[in-house]
Amino acid sequence: MSVCGEAVGAGSLPSELVVHIFSFLAGPDRLRASAACSHWRECLFYPALWPRLRLSLRVSPAERPRLEFLMRKCGWFVRELRVQFAADNYPSGGGGGGAAVAAAASEGAAAAGDGEAPPLCPRWLDLLRTYLELVLCVLSSVRNNRNLQKLSLFGDISILQQHGSISNTYLGKVDPDGKKIKQIQQLFEEILGNSRQLKWLSCGFMLQIVTPTSLSSLSNPIANTMEHLSLLDNHIPGNTTLITAVELERFVNLRSLALDFCDFTAEMARVLADSNHVPLHRLSLLVHSVSIMHKSLDSMPEDENWKALTRNSTNLRVYIMAFDVKSDDMLKILKPSIPLERIHFDSYITCVSGAVVDLISRQYDKFLTHFILMNDVIDMSGFPDLSDNRNEDPLVLLAWRCTRLSLLAVHGYTVWAHNLIAIARLRGSDLKVLEVTEESIDFDQGELADQDVDPVHNLIEQVSLGLGRPWHAVMDIELLSVFTEPTCHFYREMQSFSEGI
Repeated sequence: MSVCGEAVGAGSLPSELVVHIFSFLAGPDRLRASAACSHWRECLFYPALWPRLRLSLRVSPAERPRLEFLMRKCGWFVRELRVQFAADNYPSGGGGGGAAVAAAASEGAAAAGDGEAPPLCPRWLDLLRTYLELVLCVLSSVRNNRNLQKLSLFGDISILQQHGSISNTYLGKVDPDGKKIKQIQQLFEEILGNSRQLKWLSCGFMLQIVTPTSLSSLSNPIANTMEHLSLLDNHIPGNTTLITAVELERFVNLRSLALDFCDFTAEMARVLADSNHVPLHRLSLLVHSVSIMHKSLDSMPEDENWKALTRNSTNLRVYIMAFDVKSDDMLKILKPSIPLERIHFDSYITCVSGAVVDLISRQYDKFLTHFILMNDVIDMSGFPDLSDNRNEDPLVLLAWRCTRLSLLAVHGYTVWAHNLIAIARLRGSDLKVLEVTEESIDFDQGELADQDVDPVHNLIEQVSLGLGRPWHAVMDIELLSVFTEPTCHFYREMQSFSEGI
């Protein structure tokens, strides 16, 4: 400035230097700075500043112009794109946690009768219409991006769709001739067909994006080098699957895989166990009562299939999410040789039995680190007690047997105060997360009868001493995202689990 004169300011800095300065800004601050002037805007959308883009979009018309601007600037060069369509503006009767929504949807479907879709309020139709437009905007902007290495799409709007309530009847109202759905599917296949560097493909709970023919768009060289594949879209009718064992044979370099459990067959396990396939490190499986009803468990891997798979993949760890699955089905699913590291139960109609918890603690004591037990069943008689008719509480046995347990979260099941203290003492500071809702905790008559001791204060003190840190029960269940947003929580944890190789 001393050489060029006082009139020269920051706007005259070379573009390279401006780009370097802006590289120290967080993403939101970069976007704000882009409004300062055209020179800054040009510098702020230099490809090196946006190697990855992670967006959480409200399904709202107000998002569209901002999304179009950002995707127009970055869509053609971004290397990692993660988009979550977060429908946090559900209309009344369709909001709240996934379990509550699912229960309402199931009741509505039953009331409407077989073959007749329950009525959907106008705001829901507006949400669906906006959702389709936002998806089209995202996919059209990256259709020719040959630099894309990671693509992750999560559609929170399909909480209802997971339980079969978003039917073709509703889609027909917002997309009468099916053109938008077909366009979305074609764009997705174009992205796969045009990709040259894609290593990570994840699509979870989106509405009719992936079809059984989508993966055939991937060239053999790309399929051969893919490292992560996640297909958790549960809208395929009947027993049709999004990927077959024959198709999976092309993905010889997969390190992590996430599928609907009913799609993960014994034949797939044999493909992954083949010596031509690199060792699989992470396997995430979604077990859903709706899938079991339509696809059955007849083709699931048997224990010998799991043994063969773990022989080829000695470091394999498995993450299971079970949505309202009957205990009898879980007892069939949980084969002894599964290297189960994490399991998450979410119930809104049927509860998990003590026998299932006991089986988990006995079979997976060497692997289990995360155990989540959520129940939203409305029962005026109170929460189910897993320790009924048992000498030992199954949760205490879980803490005793599973020496690697680091996370335990419980809501909607009775947890006796003395058992909670025992769990804290057994695992101590190794139990990094212990989340139990206040309404789930109960006290026996002896603790309540002692006038000299406040049972609640004593519980907090004893659990805190056992864990070696201050502890409190969860006072507001609405603050527990694992309960209010189970699908989102599972998808987020699955991503982290798959990346943590």
